[in-house]
Amino acid sequence: MTRTVVESKTKTAIIGFDQPFCVIGERINPTGRKKLAAELEMDDFSTVEADAIAQVAAGATILDINSGAVFSNKMAEDPRYADNNFVEPMLMKALVERVQAIVDVPLCIDSSVPGALENGLAAAEGRPLLNSVTGEEERLELVLPLVKKYNVPVVAISNDDTGISEDPDVRFAVAKKIVERAADFGIPAHDIVVDPLVMPIGAMATAGNQVFALVRRLRDELGVNTTCGASNISFGLPNRHGINNAFLPMAMAAGMTSAIMNPVALPIGPKKIAEKKAEIEAAGIILPEDMDDETFVKLFGMGSTKSGPGKEMEAIRAANLLTNNDPNGGAWIKFNSANAGDGGAAGGRRGGRRRRA
Repeated sequence: MTRTVVESKTKTAIIGFDQPFCVIGERINPTGRKKLAAELEMDDFSTVEADAIAQVAAGATILDINSGAVFSNKMAEDPRYADNNFVEPMLMKALVERVQAIVDVPLCIDSSVPGALENGLAAAEGRPLLNSVTGEEERLELVLPLVKKYNVPVVAISNDDTGISEDPDVRFAVAKKIVERAADFGIPAHDIVVDPLVMPIGAMATAGNQVFALVRRLRDELGVNTTCGASNISFGLPNRHGINNAFLPMAMAAGMTSAIMNPVALPIGPKKIAEKKAEIEAAGIILPEDMDDETFVKLFGMGSTKSGPGKEMEAIRAANLLTNNDPNGGAWIKFNSANAGDGGAAGGRRGGRRRRA
């Protein structure tokens, strides 16, 4: 049975067909997060630390650390800051050291810059996952020696010098090429975690069926574990959580063993609360003066003022139970213990069909 072992100093995460689905938390990534990038430019790691703690609390078993920041202000002072090859290596080292000082889960070192990958590997305690290698010749020659040198598993993304193909057979061929090239370096298939590249269902109607079929082939023919950017499937569509919640268990059933995703349901902020209250008041509804914000957002189905596990985590844990990767249902029971009385067994009995006497 294929098992990919990822370790911190004190904990081990195993990615495998006979293991609970592995959630790789994606939030420590300044790409597209201007506020986080600005904080990092000021050597402020408070959001990084908060994101690390929240993701582990929500159920992430590995944390992805991405160093793709742009330091706009420092560029004006020093032109070297316009070069990611200058910025990312030192930032990656700092991120890894900060994160592993406050949480003990294994890490995933994520960058397109080889120097950042090596700095992350050198700073990480244990056996991190490396993200990533592609089928591009230059990338293979740069990354696979690092994988061998540090004896770590690696994410293999199914695109090459020709780009990302919409043909799943081509993406499978790229994955096979990477596995074979890795073997030339003495890297075993169980240390390759293939990302078959999930396409947005809104742009390609066959994207779901494609990835399910591709994951089965990767499992059955190459015997490798798999991962994906889980939210890609719902990009550009309404109610993305609803689509993600269906996609993840279906991908798991096809053989997918991990996903890079956000495990946290972000808290509802004051602005959204104020907007909702104004909407309710405009409708003539009078709220009790002593109603606190947490009661309010729960009453109107908005979520919570506190961060917690996202709905995707509920879907994953239910799928773990249904695939017998949650022995005796212990993880499912623990996950739901805080919600006892909110539609559990009694609710099920009320909604069931009564047996005639």
